[in-house]
Amino acid sequence: MSSPSTTQHAERDQLDRDFADEVAFLARARRALAWMKEHARMRVTTGEQVAGDRYTAEQLGRMLKSYAKELAEEPDSPLYFGRLQFGTGPDADEHRDQNYYIGRRRITDESGQPLVIDWRAPVSSRFYRASVRDRQGVASRRRFGWTTRHPVQLTGFEDERLDHGEELGTTSRLLTAEIERPRVGPMRDIVATIQPEQDELVRADLDRSLCVQGGPGTGKTAVGLHRAAYLLYTHRQQLKRNGVLVVGPNPAFLNYISAVLPALGEVDVQQRTLDEVLSERPPAAVDTDEAARVKHDVRMAAVLRRALYAQIADPVESIVVPDGSYRLRVPVTALARQVAEIRGEDVPYGVGRERLRARIVALLQRQLETRAETPGKMWMQKIGRARPVAAALDHAWPRVRPEELLATLLGDPEALARAADGILTTEEQKTILWQRPPRSVRSAKWSAADLVLLDEIAGLIEHPASYGHIVVDEAQDLSPMQCRVLARRSEHGSLTVLGDLAQGTSDWAASDWHQQMAHLGKDDSPVAALTMGFRVPAEVLAFANRLLPGLRVTAPATRSIRTDGALRVRHEPDLASATVAAVRAALDREGSIAVIATDTLLTSLSAALHAAGLAVNTAQEDGPGRRVTLLPAVLAKGLEFDHVIVVEPDDIVRAEPRGLNRLFVVLTRAVSRLDVLHSRPLPALLAAE
Repeated sequence: MSSPSTTQHAERDQLDRDFADEVAFLARARRALAWMKEHARMRVTTGEQVAGDRYTAEQLGRMLKSYAKELAEEPDSPLYFGRLQFGTGPDADEHRDQNYYIGRRRITDESGQPLVIDWRAPVSSRFYRASVRDRQGVASRRRFGWTTRHPVQLTGFEDERLDHGEELGTTSRLLTAEIERPRVGPMRDIVATIQPEQDELVRADLDRSLCVQGGPGTGKTAVGLHRAAYLLYTHRQQLKRNGVLVVGPNPAFLNYISAVLPALGEVDVQQRTLDEVLSERPPAAVDTDEAARVKHDVRMAAVLRRALYAQIADPVESIVVPDGSYRLRVPVTALARQVAEIRGEDVPYGVGRERLRARIVALLQRQLETRAETPGKMWMQKIGRARPVAAALDHAWPRVRPEELLATLLGDPEALARAADGILTTEEQKTILWQRPPRSVRSAKWSAADLVLLDEIAGLIEHPASYGHIVVDEAQDLSPMQCRVLARRSEHGSLTVLGDLAQGTSDWAASDWHQQMAHLGKDDSPVAALTMGFRVPAEVLAFANRLLPGLRVTAPATRSIRTDGALRVRHEPDLASATVAAVRAALDREGSIAVIATDTLLTSLSAALHAAGLAVNTAQEDGPGRRVTLLPAVLAKGLEFDHVIVVEPDDIVRAEPRGLNRLFVVLTRAVSRLDVLHSRPLPALLAAE
């Protein structure tokens, strides 16, 4: 019988051999990736000679250059993060006795043999979902540990022998280390830490829209971005035609998430704010709060529709078109009948105008055919542009520009009253009227809400191009009219809607996801809740959750698996000095730091930090090597920092109507440590315990 020490020596020797094998495999995978990059560059050079014609050469060249660019921009991250070893049971299917390394992208050697499998491949789902209760053919799952320095090096591995009943779950040392790694720079992908419930959402079918209600730190944003990457992998050709759009709440948020999809090999995804979707130019005017609330109300859609279709008029005279020695005629009664029929067909305004033109031409064409003449395509085009036809068309179904129609409504009380009668109150109408109408449409300055209204009118005239898939984050803050902007662009595609009702801070923030999905045109979509937090520590989250009873929403509370956080709440008469001291203490620890307060208070805090010789970033400026960011509370949503210093919470609550919701957002930006500094009493819900 072997002694315990002999057994331990044998186990250590086996671990050493396994580690040496893994180091050798890593070297092999790196050589294969280097070959792939060189081969891609060579194919770009020789691609034009391979293709048979110019068009094919251009298409092939574009495809090869895109692939070469993706490989060249491969981030300095581990080539793989896990390994699956399948057993011999029937549930192993065609993977019986196979080993697969799982990584961010597929890596093959010169012979074409795959060394690393893309995390989006069907077999990779078993890495995330296999368990002792449902092994799915997996005998063991191995996770790898890596250094964070350049170049990354293998530090170790951790095995779960599912066939022996061993399953670590969220107690995995390597999984926990990856989740708790300090947050510096842009958001990272989570391919190494995706949980089973997240993976199920990531791999939802393309034709299925879904809504993810996720509390702070539950990974809802990462789920949405990884779903986009998964869908592009699975439905490459379809989504290449229609495109994928990611919509974020502000530029700072988009900058924060900008590295995730490129790190996953997806560089052709549009990432924009809603204002950028609507216009290349930023809004040039600012509405009053009251005007903005009315303009964002869904009733405005009915006002605009009524105003647009009121442009259609009953014909007043027949159409007479000279054609050689003949005169072709469309009686006014026939013309009126066509106008009425097309109005009843519920088509976009612009489509209706062109349909009326086509039917007028068809009526004239029949008159020629009764004389045994067969007009050709050029004759029909000429007749469609003839002056009598154009005049009748412009009278009965005039061309409309969105800017002209909206300027008329906002500048003419009588025009607005006709369109809004029975829809908006007289007071609401006065609220949105221009106090000083511009001299012309060209000189009009449009607000952010006006851009939404212009898009509504444009969508009534002609449907915009539809994306294959849209990911929209912080969707709880979209107004009904903003939802309609995205609904028009996903009419033939699907949506991934992400948000947290508790973090709704806009005046029109949603309180019910099913109603919000109806505004987005996907009223039958399921709502999934993520309630397990992986980023915000339990102590910090419990403190923020005290606010939930005052937020007037039914969002479920989030619980965290993190027990390593630190929370300090201190009364400080001198907030500026206390903030400087808190920042100095935070700089002694690793990771990013944010000082969050109202805009007004940040001015004095910034002066104090600069006077103390501390270099800081602002929301608009990101200096190299600066770890401290001064952040207004209104821009904190969606961002994460290792250490957060919240200054004077009562100011944040009092600054806006949904101040408690804003404070909830601010308190949950910390993924390691939270300092709360206050000179006045804390909000009652926070002070209750």
